[in-house]
Amino acid sequence: MLEQIHELLSHLSLLSLIAIAFAVILFVPPLCARVGLPAAVGLLLAGVAFGPNGLHITKEGMPVLTFLAEVGKLLIMFFAGLEIDLAQAKRTGGHSLLFGSLTCLLPLAAGTSVGLTFGYSWVSSLLIGSLLASHTLIGYPIVQRLGLGGKRIVAVTVGATVLTDIASLMVLAVCLPIHTSGFSTGSFAMQIIELAIYVPVVVFGLSAVGKWLFRRKGYTNEYQVGFTLMVIALAGVGAELINLEAIIGAFLAGLAVNRAIKKSEAKDELEFVGNLLFIPAFFIAIGARIDVPVFIGTLINNLSLVAAIVGGLVGTKFLAAFVTQRLVGYTQMEGLLMWSLSLPQVAATLAAAVVAYNAKNAAGVRLIDEPVINTVVVLMVATSILGPMLTERFGRTLAGREQ
Repeated sequence: MLEQIHELLSHLSLLSLIAIAFAVILFVPPLCARVGLPAAVGLLLAGVAFGPNGLHITKEGMPVLTFLAEVGKLLIMFFAGLEIDLAQAKRTGGHSLLFGSLTCLLPLAAGTSVGLTFGYSWVSSLLIGSLLASHTLIGYPIVQRLGLGGKRIVAVTVGATVLTDIASLMVLAVCLPIHTSGFSTGSFAMQIIELAIYVPVVVFGLSAVGKWLFRRKGYTNEYQVGFTLMVIALAGVGAELINLEAIIGAFLAGLAVNRAIKKSEAKDELEFVGNLLFIPAFFIAIGARIDVPVFIGTLINNLSLVAAIVGGLVGTKFLAAFVTQRLVGYTQMEGLLMWSLSLPQVAATLAAAVVAYNAKNAAGVRLIDEPVINTVVVLMVATSILGPMLTERFGRTLAGREQ
C-alpha cells in the first residue's frame, strides 16, 4: 500500500507540489497552536512526513527547497538580530549584563563539560556549549498579554539576549575555521583580527546606510524590503570571505539595521514574506533530512548525552536566574519568570547547529555529529514547550499578586 502511495506521489506535477507546500505552511501552524505545540515543531514533523523517509513528496537535494531553506536560515538569524531591543538593554544596564553573563557562561561551561565528558574534541565541545548559551524569547508575548511587559525583570531578560546571542555566535565564528582548517596561533590571531574589523564595519556601516535609506522619502516599502534582502546577502558574503558562516553576517545585519527598520512597514512586509515562505521551508527541509528510525535509535543509544545536554541547559539557566535574583533582590517568582523566559532554544539554535553539522574538516569529520544534532532537535522541542508553559504559570501567579 505504501509503495503504491509513493508511486502515485512520484508523478505529482510541480504545481501540485507547490499547492501541497502552501497547504502545509498555512494549516500546520494553526493546528500546532490548538494542541500547544510551537509551529516550528509542527513544520519539522511535516518535513519528516513528506520527506524522503516518509511519503517522498520532497526529495533530498531539491534545488527549490534548498534555496528557500537557505534564505530562511539567513532570515531566522537576521530576525534574531532585529528583535534585540538595544534601547531596553541600555536602560537595564548592569542587571542585564549580570543576568546575560550568567545565563550565557554557565550553560556554555555546562555544554563544554558535557562534550568533553562524552569524548568530543575541545572545539566540538565548545561549540556544543555555545548552542546552549543563547535563548529565544518565545514567551515574551505571554508576559505582554498578562500585563507584565513593562516589568523590570522582563526588560532585564530581553536585554540579556544582546549578550547571549552575540557571544554564542562569536564562539561559532571562532570554532568553525579552527575545525575546518586546523588550529595555529597565526591563523587564530588572523581570525580574531578579521572579526575585529568585520563586525564594526557591518554593524556601524550598515546601520548608517539603513538610517539613511529609511529616513529618505520616495522609496517604496517594496524597495526597502529588496534593499534589506540585499544587505543580508552582502553581510553573508562578507562573512564567507573571512571564512565565517553567512548566518553570522545575517545576524549582524539585523543588529545593524535594528533601529532603522524596527518600526517600519518594510519590516512587517519582510516578516510576512519570511514567515510565509522562507522560514517554514527551512524547518520542512530540516525535517525532511530526519530518518525517524535512525533518529530514535540514536537517541536511545545516546540517552545519557541527551539527558546531560537537556538537563544541563535547564539546570544552568535556573542557576543563572537564581543567582541574579539573589544578588539583585528580586522576588522568588520574578526569578522563576526570568528562568522560564530564558529556557527556549528554537530557530537560531537549530540554524547554528545545522551549520556546525555541515562543517567538515579535511578528513571529512563533522564539527558536531548526528547524536548531537538529534539532541539539539530534542532540546528545541522540549524547551519550546516547557518554557512557555512555565512562563504562563509563573506570569499568572506574579500578575495575580500585583492586582
